[in-house]
Amino acid sequence: MNYIQVDIEIEAEEIEPVTGLLLTLGITDTVVEDPKDLERLLNKEVEYEWDYIAPEVLERKDKKPKITFYLEDGAENEKIAYETAGKIKAFFPLSSVNVTVQNDDQWKDKWKEFFKPTKVAENIWVKPTWETYTPKEGELVIEIDPGMAFGTGTHETTSLCIKLMEKYLKPEDKLLDVGCGSGILAIGGALLGAKEILGVDIDPEAVKVSGENIILNKCQDKVNIKQGNLVDGIDFEADVIVANLMADLVIVLSEHVAKHLKPGGIYISSGILTEKEALVSAAIESCGFEIIEIREDDMWCAIAAKLPS
Repeated sequence: MNYIQVDIEIEAEEIEPVTGLLLTLGITDTVVEDPKDLERLLNKEVEYEWDYIAPEVLERKDKKPKITFYLEDGAENEKIAYETAGKIKAFFPLSSVNVTVQNDDQWKDKWKEFFKPTKVAENIWVKPTWETYTPKEGELVIEIDPGMAFGTGTHETTSLCIKLMEKYLKPEDKLLDVGCGSGILAIGGALLGAKEILGVDIDPEAVKVSGENIILNKCQDKVNIKQGNLVDGIDFEADVIVANLMADLVIVLSEHVAKHLKPGGIYISSGILTEKEALVSAAIESCGFEIIEIREDDMWCAIAAKLPS
């Protein structure tokens, strides 16, 4: 499907007047990229806490502010786009305005070219639905179509969780997957022999995708997916709980995790930058857990903790 994209590069002091002009022209939905906002984030001048900033975002740090708006494709909207560009240039002659027609079919599935069958643990492989892989003896294969949900297995945080699950999850254990995303960890738990698995996520799209992947991997007899969070309405006591979230969420949820874990149970958490490893470990220990293992991969770490018997 085609759409029209208009990019306007301006000076910082022109952001408000340009946005105001666009409003008078009927353009109400705009995206503003101001490098000063990024600078304030990097300098932690605002309260918002971030765990990771993508390299392509950092590339805009030294560029001019940009305002972008989008229109549905068509001759009338193309005329509106070029007329708007002309008026912007007339009022702000130093601005740079670029009108392009984009085709989302060219990029929306582009990432699939890079998602190949991948070994994520000693005996576990993850493969996308559109690829083929013949497992060797003893290998387990998780088949995934992540859709709009997080979790292909190729990200360090996911593979760290799977490695720790492979080590600590025992056959016939009950597993709780907090923030199940694509369902990859819940499915991994089923392949590793867990007898009962509950995956929870607050995102309805993740619940939908997880359900589809559960059926795809033929483990719906073991796995149940539920929309919600660990704090409200979850009545499930597990032998192992896995939470691939982010540092701040792991800290907040650790107290609630303890209430859903059997004595002697294992709590595996990831989505944690190594620079926050000590902070998260201390928070987990303050909830009565004993840290038994920490694994690192690049900038990320995963923590395995045990609840005393």
